[in-house]
Amino acid sequence: MFERKTLLITGGTGSFGEAVLRRFLDTDIGEIRVFSRDEKKQDDMRNRYKNSKLKFFIGDVRNYNSISQAMVGVDYVFHAAALKQVPSCEYFPLEAVDTNVIGTENVLNAAINKQVKNVICLSTDKAVYPINAMGISKALMEKIVVAKNRIASSSNTVISVTRYGNVMCSRGSVIPLFINQIKSGQLITITDPNMTRFMMSLDDAVNLVLFAFENAKGGEIFIQKAPACTIEILAQAVGELFDYSGQPQIIGTRHGEKLYESLLTREEMARAADLGDYYMIPPDDRDLNYNQYFTAGKTEFSLADDYTSHNTIRLSKPEMMDMLLGLDYVKHAIKGELNEEGY
Repeated sequence: MFERKTLLITGGTGSFGEAVLRRFLDTDIGEIRVFSRDEKKQDDMRNRYKNSKLKFFIGDVRNYNSISQAMVGVDYVFHAAALKQVPSCEYFPLEAVDTNVIGTENVLNAAINKQVKNVICLSTDKAVYPINAMGISKALMEKIVVAKNRIASSSNTVISVTRYGNVMCSRGSVIPLFINQIKSGQLITITDPNMTRFMMSLDDAVNLVLFAFENAKGGEIFIQKAPACTIEILAQAVGELFDYSGQPQIIGTRHGEKLYESLLTREEMARAADLGDYYMIPPDDRDLNYNQYFTAGKTEFSLADDYTSHNTIRLSKPEMMDMLLGLDYVKHAIKGELNEEGY
């Protein structure tokens, strides 16, 4: 499928984009284009990999011309560029709109105009029942993908979404924070011991991207089934691996945080196809026939439950420790081999 093809990764210097890059780098793919606005991270990546398949494009998804130029000759796009930090999006919500919403519109318009075969857009569980600006902007991004797919269906560009829970050890996530606190001699800080989050590795996340590239027909949302654990269990698991003897400091739930996250609403669960390791929400083919909104209901919507980090498989501390020991970041941290970039 990817032999001698060209893949463009927006946000390619981020932890998620780079994980996708690493998976493709040793395949028979022809070229991988890294598109981002951070020239320092691009230079670090260029020196780290020293691979002729990699091509670097400085640009911003907010600028249509820069993403359009990078899209020339591209076969596949993985769109990971986004503002992802909840606090920064809360303070600057229009910045989240410009990047996560308008930026996605630019990426999709450029892909359609350049006749890209397949575009996968990265979303998050925070887009489900969103209560913060980051989640709201990602929820609107998903709606744009679904709507744009109706237009793209006549251009042979397939557009779909992958939606994830917590990706362990991604930049800005809690596991590197816990490890850094322990190594710095600080107390581990946790918000609410009963707070739950989905747990999945970067490898799991990349597998979902590949699954979507291979199976998408257009307009779907693909979701990785994932276990979850409480923040208390996660902190205990990290603490035991790094010989932490202190008690966690409970700081309370922060602004914009939920007690638990949802990966599918009950309406989505009623429609979703169970694909084994994944759920797939089929394309929304409703039009402006208002009967479908106001007069024609479906009983299965009332009977379904949300898919949340509270009702999925719950990990014990030993299970969480086993999962952590499978992560390269944790293994390097235990050996004291992490550099400032987390490698």
